[in-house]
Amino acid sequence: MIRNQNPIFTIGYEGATIPAFVAVLREAGVVLVLDIRAVPASRKKGFSKTPLAAHLDEAGIAYRHLRGLGTPKRGRDAAHGGDREAFERIFLAHMEEPEALLDLGEALARALEQPSCLLCLERDPENCHRLIVANRMARASGQEVRHLFVAEAPSLFGN
Repeated sequence: MIRNQNPIFTIGYEGATIPAFVAVLREAGVVLVLDIRAVPASRKKGFSKTPLAAHLDEAGIAYRHLRGLGTPKRGRDAAHGGDREAFERIFLAHMEEPEALLDLGEALARALEQPSCLLCLERDPENCHRLIVANRMARASGQEVRHLFVAEAPSLFGN
């Protein structure tokens, strides 16, 4: 197992504004955001891929989208329907697919090089696939997982 001092950060932008979101990342020392949404689009202003990358760049934070680590549509549908068991089953199966394994390797390599943060919508990491991704990375690297929070908001699972 590799040992590294950089923690693996995670963050959800649910309920956040761009200024508050960027401030939390900067305060934590994050230099790279790894967007692990399957579809990096958002109804929330500023959080779709291109504008988000631009806001982060202005703050001196790099951005990389790793689509292979996003939840497939069936998993998103299960999550929105409140079926956590189906969501986890679908996502865990997805994590064994070649694109997911390739992007997991890239995420791990980048997180070992520099303070990196996994990004998704869901505020509560306990209800998000990014916790599964972060825990897999931590098991492989010995890194600590730290969750960053921007604002209070209800979770997709109603917790």
